[in-house]
Amino acid sequence: MIDLIKELVEIHSPSGYTKNIIKFVENKLTGLDYIVIRTKKGALFVGSVPTPKLVISAHVDTLGGMVKYINTDGTLEITQIGGWPPNSFEGEYVTVLTAAGKSFRGTFLLNNPAAHVNREVSKTERKMEKMHIRLDAVSFKREETEKLGVTTGDYVFFDPRFELTETGYVKSRFMDDKACAGINLDLLINHADFLKAHSVGFFFSNYEEVGHGGSAGLPSSIEKLLVTDMGVIGERVEGRETAVSICAKDSGGPYDFEFRQQLAALAKSNSISYRVDIFPYYRSDGGAALAAGMDVKVGLIGPGVSSSHGVERTHLDGIQATKDLILALIKEY
Repeated sequence: MIDLIKELVEIHSPSGYTKNIIKFVENKLTGLDYIVIRTKKGALFVGSVPTPKLVISAHVDTLGGMVKYINTDGTLEITQIGGWPPNSFEGEYVTVLTAAGKSFRGTFLLNNPAAHVNREVSKTERKMEKMHIRLDAVSFKREETEKLGVTTGDYVFFDPRFELTETGYVKSRFMDDKACAGINLDLLINHADFLKAHSVGFFFSNYEEVGHGGSAGLPSSIEKLLVTDMGVIGERVEGRETAVSICAKDSGGPYDFEFRQQLAALAKSNSISYRVDIFPYYRSDGGAALAAGMDVKVGLIGPGVSSSHGVERTHLDGIQATKDLILALIKEY
């Protein structure tokens, strides 16, 4: 399962550029005799039956960037894909992919970043208009960067820096939501016989970070949609990296009360470490599905993830607890 998560993390997949990771998931399922449907929007449905009552979703798209403008000195101004704090990504290495398929390495930096030149470096507020990509290419003018083939609309991929520690922590960008995507893919690969005895499907969403991943592509037969996504960690919330969070409410409103109670009861009866929590600034594919008019009960669970939308971290125990709760729920169908 951790190997799958690592493989997913290392495939660049910001919202809008997810064809490679969707193909990776499809290839992993070759020969397993599932119903596999790629939606018109590029998401992926995988089912044991064509009309499942329970669908479990995770999103494979991540945060990222896109070239907005080439500055006069040849550096790049970028626009965000998804919402992320620039200070958490400052100094990160990146890959810029041109429209012609050529890649350049670079670094995301504050404008005028040298401490020996700029005495205001530590005081400057990190905003996108004050940041740039320094390309690892010999270019000192806008025209020279243009000659490289770099242009507005090119994707910017941030390095994930995956690491599994001896103490069981999984440190990497994009644990939101490749941890849960890896859990669900592991279930499909290694629990195929079990899944085929139940009315269940899996949905790999590809536009969650920009708000509309769960708005289309889900089968109309669903009675319950279990969204698997990161649980929050921070001040005045209950989440833990070593437990599975069960979300009662996020920015979009409450999740289905009876479904939430069912999940908590299953966790308790199966001795799964869990926390019921409220996510203050958070939206999910479940909210997108409901906003699109789906008549379905929605629940949300996931391992606690520290430093969300930054240098993220979770733990093997939280990942396993999430998997165990999913399996306990599937048994009900």
